[in-house]
Amino acid sequence: MTTPAPLRIGNASGFYGDRFDAMREMLTGGDLDVLTGDYLAELTMLILARDRLKDPDAGYARTFLRQLEDCLGLAHERGVKIVTNAGGLNPAGLADAVRRLAERLGIPLRVAHVEGDDLTAAHPGALAAHAYLGGFGIAACLREGADIVVTGRVTDAALVTGPAAAHFGWTPDDHDRLAGAVVAGHVLECGTQATGGNYAFFREGDVRHPGFPLAEIHADGSSVITKHPGTGGFVDAGTVTAQLLYETGGARYAGPDVTARLDTVRLTQEEPDRVRIEGVCGEAPPPTLKLGLNRLGGFRNEVTFVLTGLDIEAKAALVREQMGDALAKSPPAEVRWELVRTDRADAGTEETASALLRLVVRDPRQEMVGRALSSAAIELALASYPGFHVMAPPGKGVPYGVFEDVYLPHGAVDHVAVLHDGRRITVPPPHVTADLIDVPEPALPAPLPVGPTRSAPLGRVAGARSGDKGGNANVGVWARSDDAWRWLAHELSVERFRQLIPEAAGLPVTRHTLPNLRALNFVVEGILGAGVAAQHRFDPQAKALGEWLRARHLDIPEVLL
Repeated sequence: MTTPAPLRIGNASGFYGDRFDAMREMLTGGDLDVLTGDYLAELTMLILARDRLKDPDAGYARTFLRQLEDCLGLAHERGVKIVTNAGGLNPAGLADAVRRLAERLGIPLRVAHVEGDDLTAAHPGALAAHAYLGGFGIAACLREGADIVVTGRVTDAALVTGPAAAHFGWTPDDHDRLAGAVVAGHVLECGTQATGGNYAFFREGDVRHPGFPLAEIHADGSSVITKHPGTGGFVDAGTVTAQLLYETGGARYAGPDVTARLDTVRLTQEEPDRVRIEGVCGEAPPPTLKLGLNRLGGFRNEVTFVLTGLDIEAKAALVREQMGDALAKSPPAEVRWELVRTDRADAGTEETASALLRLVVRDPRQEMVGRALSSAAIELALASYPGFHVMAPPGKGVPYGVFEDVYLPHGAVDHVAVLHDGRRITVPPPHVTADLIDVPEPALPAPLPVGPTRSAPLGRVAGARSGDKGGNANVGVWARSDDAWRWLAHELSVERFRQLIPEAAGLPVTRHTLPNLRALNFVVEGILGAGVAAQHRFDPQAKALGEWLRARHLDIPEVLL
C-alpha cells in the first residue's frame, strides 16, 4: 500500500485583525495543499455577538471575506483548499457570502460549513454560548469534495486535524496520529508566533516581517514546522517550544477528538527553518466538551491621574481620599486603584518624571459608573494635588463582558457537516473517552553541582511565553541547554514563582514539568478575574507576564551566564 504524500498545511491568520496580506503571501510564496485561518478567541466571540445584536446577518469575520475577494482566484488556480473558523457565530451566513462572491467572480467552488456549536438558545442571559467542536466535521466536508470549509467555534487545532484526517483517512481511534496533528495545529494556530513573532529571543533573527508558518504533516502524525522560502522570521526549536507552551496547562492537552500528551513531544532541528515534531502519543478524549459562555458582566469606567515630580505617594493618597469621598455617595459595586511607578528621580523629561494612578470602577448599572465618576474626577481639576491632570476625561461607562467555560457531554451537541449541495452529515461523538487526570510529575534531572552564582535576570538563561484561558493565565518557561534545565527544574518552584510574581502570591498556582521540552508550565488561577473582556488587570490577557518573569533577578550559576 502506497503511503500518502505529506500534507502541506499553512496558516494565514492567528486572530481577527491579523495581517491582511497574509493570505496572498501564503498562496504565492510556495506549495500548499490547505490554507487555514484562525479568527476566533474568547474576546472575538463577544465582539461578534455584539455585532449580531445590531445585525442578525452579521456575526462572522468580515475581514476573511475581503481577503478572499482578492485571493479566491489564486486558491482555485493552485488547487489550495481553505479551512477557516471565520464563520464565528454565523458560519452558514459566511458560507452563503462566499458562494455569492465566487459566483460574482465566475469561479466554480464548492463551499461547505460546519454547525452545531451554537448553544446560545439553551443558555438564557448569554450573548454567545458555543461548544468547541473537533475536526471530523471539517474532514467530512473535505471528503465530500469541498474547496472551502467554514466553521464556527471549533478548537484552533481542529483546523489542522480535520484536513489531516480527511487526507490520510484517519478514524477517531487513531489517537497517536490525531495527537500529532493537534500538536502541529497548536503550533500553527497563532500564525507568526511560530516564526519569531513575540519571541523571547527575537534578536536572534530578523522578525520585522515574519512569514507565516506551515506544517508538513505525515501519515504517522509526525510533522515538520517550516515557512515559505525567503520569508522573514525564523523557525527553530525555541520558537516551536514557545508556541507549544502557549495557553496550555498540564501534560495532557485535551480536545474533543483526542488528548495529546505534550510530555511525549520530541523536537529536532533538521536544518534552518525546519523543526521536526515526532513521538507524540495520544489518548482518548475526555467525556465532555468545553462550552464557552460570553455574557454581559456590567459596565466599567476608568480614569488615569498623572502624578508628576515629588511626593508621588502623598499625591496618590490625596486624590484617592478625595475620590473616595465623592464615590461614597453612590458607590459602584467594584472600585480598584493601581499606582504605576513609571517616574524617575531627577528626570530629564516631564513624562519620565510622572507616575500613573489608575482608577477602575465596575457596576451592573451604567449610571453608577458614568456621570458620578466623571463629575467627581473633573471637579477636582483645581482642587487636588499640584500638577493635576488626567490621561483622558472619563466617559459615560462602557459594557464589559465576562467569559466562563463549562462542560457538557459530547452527545449534547449536534455536530453536522453541511455540504455544498445541501446534504447534511451528522458527525458522531467519540465512542471511546477517558476521564482527564493529571500525569504524575516526572523525575527531575540531577541538579547542577554547587558553584559560584551571580544575580542576573532569569531571561539570560530561559525563555518564556504566557497567555490567557478565561480568568487563568499560564506562563511556560523553557531552558536553552541541558545544564540550564538542570538548574531551572530545581530552582523555579511554585514558591519561587510566587516570590517573583507577587500578584500570584494568594492564588492557586500549579507547576507542570515537561522534560522533553526542558520546560515548566505554571498555571495561575484567577489572576485575570472574569477574563480578558472584563479588563481585570493592566495586562488583561497576560501576554507579558512571562517577560516580567524573565526580567526578575535570581542567583544564577556563573557557568550558565
